[in-house]
Formats: sequence, C-alpha cells, structure tokens
Amino acid sequence: MSCPCKYVFGPVPSRRLGRSLGLDLVPFKTCTFDCLYCQLGRTTDLTVKRKPYVPSQAVLEELDRYLKTGIRPDYITFSGSGEPTLNSDLGCLIAAVKRRTRIPVAVLTNASLLWKPAVRDALAAADVVLPSLSAGNSRIFHLVNRPHSDLKYGLMLEGLLKFAHQFKGKIWFEVFLLKGITSMEKEVERLAKVARKINPSRIQLNTVIRPPSDPLAKPVSTEKMRHLAFQFGRNAEILPDFHASRGSKSRTGEATGIKALLGRRPCTLSDIAQGLHISHSEALKILGKLIEQKSVVSKRQNGQAFFTTIGAQGENR
Repeated sequence: MSCPCKYVFGPVPSRRLGRSLGLDLVPFKTCTFDCLYCQLGRTTDLTVKRKPYVPSQAVLEELDRYLKTGIRPDYITFSGSGEPTLNSDLGCLIAAVKRRTRIPVAVLTNASLLWKPAVRDALAAADVVLPSLSAGNSRIFHLVNRPHSDLKYGLMLEGLLKFAHQFKGKIWFEVFLLKGITSMEKEVERLAKVARKINPSRIQLNTVIRPPSDPLAKPVSTEKMRHLAFQFGRNAEILPDFHASRGSKSRTGEATGIKALLGRRPCTLSDIAQGLHISHSEALKILGKLIEQKSVVSKRQNGQAFFTTIGAQGENR
C-alpha cells in the first residue's frame, strides 16, 4: 500500500472495538469540546460548524488501497483527531464504506451534535455508534467538557435520547468517570438515569488511562469502578485494562501497537500519536526504544520524517 496515509490509520488496538481501522475526518483537535481528560491535548479549533473538513474522495481512495491488502480489521471506525460528526460528508462516507466492504462501521462521537437531525440521519447507516457522556447536569458538563458556547447540556441530552430511539443499529454507550468529579454517588446516579433512558446494547465505563490535557482529570480506582458498575445494570462493563499504569506493562503494549501500525505503512509521529491515542511525547519515547532495538527506522519523504518497521522497508507502499 502506498503511503503516506493522511486520513486512514491503523488497524490499531482498541479497548472497545478490537482491531480498528480509523478514518479521520477532521483536522487535528477540531472539536466541539475541550475536555479535561482528552488524551490528545487541548482543543485548538473549538467549533460547532459542520463542513467537509477533508476531501472525501481522498479518504475513500486511501481506504480502497487498504482494502486491497486483504488485511481485515474488526471495525472501520470514524474517529481520530476530533469530533467526526463535524464533517458534513459523514453520512455519504458511511454509505460509501458500506458499498465497499462488509466490515462493520463504527462511529465514535461525543454526542454533542445529535440534536441536529442531519447528524442523526448521517449516522443512521452505521452498524455501531459509540456516544460518550461524562456529565449528568449542566454544571458538570461545563466543568468537564468545556463545550463550545453554542452547546447547551439540555439540548445535547435531548438529541442523544432522540438518536437512541431512532437508531436501528447498536449503541455502545461510554460513561467517562473522573475521580472526585463524576465518580461521586450523586453524579453517578444522574449518569445511570440517562443510561437507563437510552437503553443501549452496552454501557462501557471508562476513566483516565493516559496523560490528560488537564491535571484536574484523575482516574477512578479499579475497586471504585467495580462498585459503581452495579448502578448501571447488567449490561454495564468496565473497559479492559482501564487500570493500566504508565509503567513497563503499558508501554510494552503501546510498543506492540506501534510496530503493528508501522508494519502496514510508514507513519509520521503525529499519525502514531493520533492512531494509538497517546501523547506525542509518549510516542516519541517508544519510537526511540524501538529504533535502539533496530525494530524501527526513520526515513524522510517530502520533507517529513516517516517511521517504518525494518521488515516493511522493502515493500511497495
């Protein structure tokens, strides 16, 4: 497969979707929120404006090249650098992907724009939609998500509930919990009440794993997460490895993920960080170790540094 790939990344190991091939539809950190816990850092373009942020044809051409490799991910996932529902071509792209492959399509969304009928319509053809919610009221919403000024909690929640009742596919509802903020019993009950109204196929409890954009975002302990899960009912689950530390075990997993990614195509540092949801500094540290071990090499193309595994250098990419 020829490279570099600007919009398609992975497959990457996903705690929610297995091996996920990502399609990135917005520029880096273009989002409706500036969440405390975001692993990609502070939002640089806080917006609610929907438009074709990237050329759809280029996205599909990259996907076509990937599909010709015969490597089958578990899901093709609209995710990446920001909020994918900001892209006004999302519905057309989902339909185009469905015409090309039987690999199920997933969409990760912060649910902020589901109050717009056009967004709900755009998501209708997806197999799985994974909306997230980290606040049970307006005060916590503004504290944790730091939304664009045009976004109101009540409107967002109304849109989420409408979508849940209209959508024919599966909904895997992520509840993001923060120590001392959304892990308090009263806040958890508010979130559980919303979850009951949505009645999703799965309720997935998550917390801070990697370095967040703001030090106020603290992880909830394993014991606490298990205790809180009971409030969400029988279809609630704690995302695996949510307790992983930043030590050697976690880093080994990230190194494996990077090698798997680079074994399929050369990528820039930014591609790796975005694809594996780690900070640029963490990705650079791991790449340094892999280069020392002679597992990965760096080469320049068109003025950019690309990383690739040793075994992949001779392939036609």
